[in-house]
Amino acid sequence: MNTNITTDAATARIFGPAGLDLFDLSRTLGRLASAGTDLADLFLEAKRSRTFRLEDGRVAGGSYQITQGVGARAARGGQVAFAHSADMSAAALATLADAVRALDGGSGGEVAVPISGTPPVHDLYPPIMLNMPGSAAPWIGLLERIDAVARAADPRVARVDGFLRIMDQTMLVADLDGRIAGDVRPTMQLFVTVVAESGGRRAQGQTGLGGRHGIEGVTEARLDALVVQAVAMACTNLDARPAPSGMMPVVLGPGYPGVLFHEAIGHGLEGDHHRKNQSAFTGRIGERIAAPGVTVVDDGGLPGLIGSLGVDDEGSGAMRTTLIEDGVLAGLMQDRLNAGLMNARPTGNGRRQSYAHLPMPRMTNTFLLPGDHTPADVVASVKDGIYATAFGGGQVDIVSGRFNFTTTQAWLIENGRITAPVEGATLIGVGHEALKQISMVGNDLALDDGVASCSKDGQYLDVGVGQPTIRIDAMMVGGAS
Repeated sequence: MNTNITTDAATARIFGPAGLDLFDLSRTLGRLASAGTDLADLFLEAKRSRTFRLEDGRVAGGSYQITQGVGARAARGGQVAFAHSADMSAAALATLADAVRALDGGSGGEVAVPISGTPPVHDLYPPIMLNMPGSAAPWIGLLERIDAVARAADPRVARVDGFLRIMDQTMLVADLDGRIAGDVRPTMQLFVTVVAESGGRRAQGQTGLGGRHGIEGVTEARLDALVVQAVAMACTNLDARPAPSGMMPVVLGPGYPGVLFHEAIGHGLEGDHHRKNQSAFTGRIGERIAAPGVTVVDDGGLPGLIGSLGVDDEGSGAMRTTLIEDGVLAGLMQDRLNAGLMNARPTGNGRRQSYAHLPMPRMTNTFLLPGDHTPADVVASVKDGIYATAFGGGQVDIVSGRFNFTTTQAWLIENGRITAPVEGATLIGVGHEALKQISMVGNDLALDDGVASCSKDGQYLDVGVGQPTIRIDAMMVGGAS
């Protein structure tokens, strides 16, 4: 069997502690198979997670968690039988296969499924392990530096909080077609919250960073810039006035504001919603759903990003999928199950929260490609409106496409200039209507800093979002005035 370093590392880290070998997987897949089975696979996972909390200048809490297990599924048409176990021994795999077979209503096979596929190769991130013995002190040092840098940056800083998450995920997936693929996914995320106080008023600033790398990816310069950004946001928000309300032009800055596309259209372009006729975009492939110049892609193959996957949770390699091309709906994100049922191809978007969850089509890094306008020209084109650069919560109704987002940093635009900061602005709209209102796309594409996450059907995952500066000609803004 042809392997690569990532699959070899994943196999060693899962097989060794569990006492498994390839024949155990082959035999279990044989037990899963039955007449009429379209798809069957095993997903084995070992995960180590560590967190630390900085609370008002003190490293006050932390956790360390080890989880492992295996999920087995068999699909026949649109019906899926699934079972999972925290025990990954050979005996447990056999029991698991029998449980799935009983749910499926079929009779298992007796012949082992030969595993002979060639795993996808990737170099998006190294197969390193972050949670090694004795590795806590450097991470704690990051939190301590955050507090010191924030308090030195401005005397109005009243409180500094931080949260650090470090995770090692090793996964291995084998299926009825004899394919096998593995991955070792390092993940780190750091969040900073600063509260500034002046004249009896308080305001907050939030920043963060993350990626598929270790502590070497967080240099002192990068960390200090992150903290200063949070301090600046908090101090700016001290002077924020109530946001206006009504229909008006909105300019969204580069990077994280691309969460608008994630929520407003991304979920609606996941294959399962289309198959079930639950999306506002169902049946509209080839139709114009956005303004000319709007091209949106999902790409899980960008090196080092927290939304990237060397292979997805079904063993498909990372790829770029064009969702909207020059305003026309061009494609969907697919896992293997929904792609098979829709006579389409998988796109490397089969993702799951853990071995105890079924995979489904999910976004990886979803972003708007750049246009030709300078950010200054985009802002200058607006007489009266809102300029937003940071968001808090957001939600979308998949069926209608209706969404809303709360800004955490925004300014007024007056006569083509960014002027006073505002608070309490909420952007409200319908995805396909907002897309048609985009009249200018900037040339300053940026991806978020690795802090985005996504929830779907109770499963939480890390994702990437991004965009250049854009102008939306008319959007409802909910404010305080």
